[in-house]
Amino acid sequence: MPAPEIVLTQRFQSAFTSAFGAEYAEADPLIRPSQFADFQCNAAMGLAKRLGKKPRDIAAEIVEAVQLDDVAEPLEIAGPGFLNIRLRTDWIAAQAAELAQDSRLGTPEQTPRTVVLDYSAPNVAKEMHVGHLRTTVVGDALARTLESLGHTVIRQNHIGDWGTPFGMLIEHLLEVGEDSEEAGLLLTDPNAFYQAARQKFDATDGDQGAGEDSFAARARRRVATLQSGDAQSLEIWQRLVGLSKQYFHRIYDELDVTLTDADLAGESTYNDLLEAVCRDLEEAGIARISDGALCVFPEGFTGRDEQPLPLIIRKSDGGYGYATTDLAAIRHRVQTLGADRIGYVVGTAQELHFKMIFQTAREAGWLPETVEATHVKIGSVLGEDGKILRTRSGSSLRLMALLEEAVAKARGVIDELRPDLPEDQRASIAHDIGIGGVKYADLSTAHDSDYVFDLDRMLALTGNTAPYLQYAVARIRSIGRRAAEQGVDATGVTPHVVNDAERALALQLLEFGPTLAQVGASYEPHRLCAYLFATAQAFTSFYEASPILKEEDPQVRVGRLALTQLTERVLVDGLAALGVNAPQQM
Repeated sequence: MPAPEIVLTQRFQSAFTSAFGAEYAEADPLIRPSQFADFQCNAAMGLAKRLGKKPRDIAAEIVEAVQLDDVAEPLEIAGPGFLNIRLRTDWIAAQAAELAQDSRLGTPEQTPRTVVLDYSAPNVAKEMHVGHLRTTVVGDALARTLESLGHTVIRQNHIGDWGTPFGMLIEHLLEVGEDSEEAGLLLTDPNAFYQAARQKFDATDGDQGAGEDSFAARARRRVATLQSGDAQSLEIWQRLVGLSKQYFHRIYDELDVTLTDADLAGESTYNDLLEAVCRDLEEAGIARISDGALCVFPEGFTGRDEQPLPLIIRKSDGGYGYATTDLAAIRHRVQTLGADRIGYVVGTAQELHFKMIFQTAREAGWLPETVEATHVKIGSVLGEDGKILRTRSGSSLRLMALLEEAVAKARGVIDELRPDLPEDQRASIAHDIGIGGVKYADLSTAHDSDYVFDLDRMLALTGNTAPYLQYAVARIRSIGRRAAEQGVDATGVTPHVVNDAERALALQLLEFGPTLAQVGASYEPHRLCAYLFATAQAFTSFYEASPILKEEDPQVRVGRLALTQLTERVLVDGLAALGVNAPQQM
């Protein structure tokens, strides 16, 4: 079922062919929602220069050529040549009736693609902090949205589970004992465990008196031992990773995200592939030695000195870095996982890195032009002072502490508003509201923009917030329960679309499918948030203007109930695509 703007675009393109010739068959009619009508066609302004005519004269020719009698009321030429379009109410009603019967709610059929999404990516033996919130939440919303569109999504949680710090961590675990209270911090406060190891390393680094027996010296040797495949070191490393995975899942369960152990693809995954990456790039003439390191100089990148900018893929000491791992990963994702699209949900600070990785992979032939690679740039979470959100001591804010605070704050509100509900139900609602509020506030901001973390605003029942949308759903479900009590059943009934509030709501519902498709194409979940907010606002206006269960005419009553239930489906499916739960009651 095509959306209104798609129908209008097709009709106008046909009119351009008729009025101006075949070369204008694909001209963009620039159909936009308008405050003056349902939509506005701005094509005359763009065609004026090409045709050498006045925009209003072109608009008049378009009016003569376009066939919209079955879709819209007579067109109105406004201003210098805009065409205002008001759709016929009976056409909107027919489209709404078709939408109500569509299990996909108007989501356009798409060619199924394999999309690899790299997101979350915490570090083993380190606390997940507020900086991980956005990469996790945005990535998971995109995964859910793409799957709802019919694509195959392969999640890749590229955790930091390899490299220099692990020599330090293994030695510290051996010293304190795996059954010790301090080892238990890996499950409850990984940062404390990491910091204790770091302090011991820093305190003994450079200690000439201790020689080869110092903690720092042993930690450095342990790195080489681990990376050479030593069985004991690998066994301890695996236990460290296992403990951290338990911690990760506590966070993921609290956030209601879909990542599992099957999605883990950490740095260690590619360890055996790094030598081949370097060798193949050298043999292809793409990589060369520079100042002792093996480097790639991808085309189009220069430094401040106007010299080619190097991407180091093997350090002068023989070690490998993030660039080598990312090149191995991108080759694996294309050649083995069969990716058609790859999205990297990673902080904006990595923009240059990924541009160079993508260019290098294309020059090497590992990333063909048929495969789309996108860095979904993630902005920062700020405090009220406009700086990166941190604790008073200046350290990164623990993500679990932040989530627990959100749920506790929501629980206080629910306990006050709904003391009549059972304890377990209030706990469930508080979780949905607290976690939903945090996630939605993040998702409703353009992913590459920063935003201020404000729990009061996130949990407000007014404005563009999750609780506002959740309350709209809860209100609709309350109407449904009362309707059932009164014996009013709208099953199979056509939505009632007659008055202005009904047609405005119906027209808004028709935009769900195209909006979801746009989010999947552009990796921009904030557009879905804006749509859902506008839909909830349209429902509120409809609810205030059009009595539902108090309506005396039984046909109008069930028709409005059908429109209400269609609204519920759209809001619930939209929130689900974002990873936000809609509780039954609030």
